[in-house]
Amino acid sequence: MPKIFIASADGLTAAADALALPVFESDLSDPKARLRALRTADEALDGLLVTAAKQEGFSGKRDQLFALHTHGKLKATRVYLVGMGARAKFEPEVLRQAAGAVARRAARSGVKTLAFAISETRNQPGCVRALVEGALLGTYEFNRHKTTKNAAKHGLKELRAVLPEGAERTRELDHAAALGEATAEGAAWARDLVNEPANEVNPTTLAQAASDWARQHGLKVEVLGRKEIERLKMGMFLGVAQGSHEEPKLIHLEYRPKDAKAQKQKPVALVGKAITFDSGGYSLKTQEGMVDMKSDMAGSAAVFGAMGAIAKLAPPFPVHAFAGACENMLDGKSYRLGDVLRSRLGKTVEILNTDAEGRLVLGDVLTYANELQPAVIVDLATLTGACMVALGRHVTGVFGDDDGAVWSLLESAKTAGEDMWRMPLTDSLKDQLKSEIADYKNVGERYGGAITAALFLREFVGQTPWVHLDIAGPSLSNKEKGYLSKGGTGVGVRTLVEFVRRRAEEIAAG
Repeated sequence: MPKIFIASADGLTAAADALALPVFESDLSDPKARLRALRTADEALDGLLVTAAKQEGFSGKRDQLFALHTHGKLKATRVYLVGMGARAKFEPEVLRQAAGAVARRAARSGVKTLAFAISETRNQPGCVRALVEGALLGTYEFNRHKTTKNAAKHGLKELRAVLPEGAERTRELDHAAALGEATAEGAAWARDLVNEPANEVNPTTLAQAASDWARQHGLKVEVLGRKEIERLKMGMFLGVAQGSHEEPKLIHLEYRPKDAKAQKQKPVALVGKAITFDSGGYSLKTQEGMVDMKSDMAGSAAVFGAMGAIAKLAPPFPVHAFAGACENMLDGKSYRLGDVLRSRLGKTVEILNTDAEGRLVLGDVLTYANELQPAVIVDLATLTGACMVALGRHVTGVFGDDDGAVWSLLESAKTAGEDMWRMPLTDSLKDQLKSEIADYKNVGERYGGAITAALFLREFVGQTPWVHLDIAGPSLSNKEKGYLSKGGTGVGVRTLVEFVRRRAEEIAAG
């Protein structure tokens, strides 16, 4: 990742390969409203910068990008004008998206040093953090399996966040940049895991990657194998895992504060779904439905990726991250339709669909996490296609009974720039999960499938405040846009980090 620097406004005149200038729609019609750096650059280029941009159809709308070589008239080799849309609708996510787009374009053009001007004087810490996150995630590439790489051409080496005129660098801004860098690093790490094929990421290698990540960030790690999982009586988890020759792993990362008093605070528990490949079992998926199932562990990648930044945040309470990793495969030993599995909680579940496996593993792991008596549990899972039908590919479904926990999570997602929407958790559908021969079925009817999946999970958290995030849609992107690349998105990492940061701030404030 490139080195990050925060510079004052005069940093725009320093030598750089490229200079990125934000442009709102109103800036082109009202020259006085333009960023001073834009006016200066346009004057140095004899008015050609804005004139050429207009001639090419650039109007300052979001997602627009215009580039012009300066031919030695500025210290920067080229200038990028970045469309920001309506000034009245500006929020840090607009800057995050813009920074991702221009950083990707710049890196692919051989730019090594990029200076990006921040035009907003409000919420500068939020803007600095968004700029850093967007630029770093925008330059992300997954090419580990390509035999031909153009590493010399691609790869930004330095990013300068240039403050508005009159603004000064402060410790708060330095902290915002560092948090943005750590969060982007966690999201990129999560993307790598999601993008890896299933022959590279299985339960054992996922556990190893999480262990290495934990040690890198000073976290405690514990990995349990099949025998320990059997002793924990996680019958649902073991039932899903029994059709694969890959040994299941129960992975636990822990952040523990140094202060003895803080260690006694109720922890936050994060749980991620970690099915490293999902064939559907005997309820076999179609070819089209199976091709992306290497990504069925995106929830675990997110919770573990977030733990790196959480460790740097050093909140005044413990944070735990759990995942039950296994494959859902078709074999003579696979669990069958009609089987009854006994959960760690002691409740029994009749299997009516072996492709509804994620909720089974999560149920046992949620029970295990709940035994810590946490203040709140948040789980992330690529759980249901039904949630994608309801909300599309880009929005996460949010479920939970505890209004305080849900709204804190939603506000964190808004700050983090991740689209999430609260879904109903209505008890009127609960009867669909009643079984005639066991305590529950593992699926309800077709309609309302995301809700009944969440209702199933709720049975394993008791009275603990709990929020469930169904990330089936936004875990993967089918195109490049802003800071998103094709493939794994690392969705949830930024929201979890912000959720913990807010909680730490609230506790510190008393």
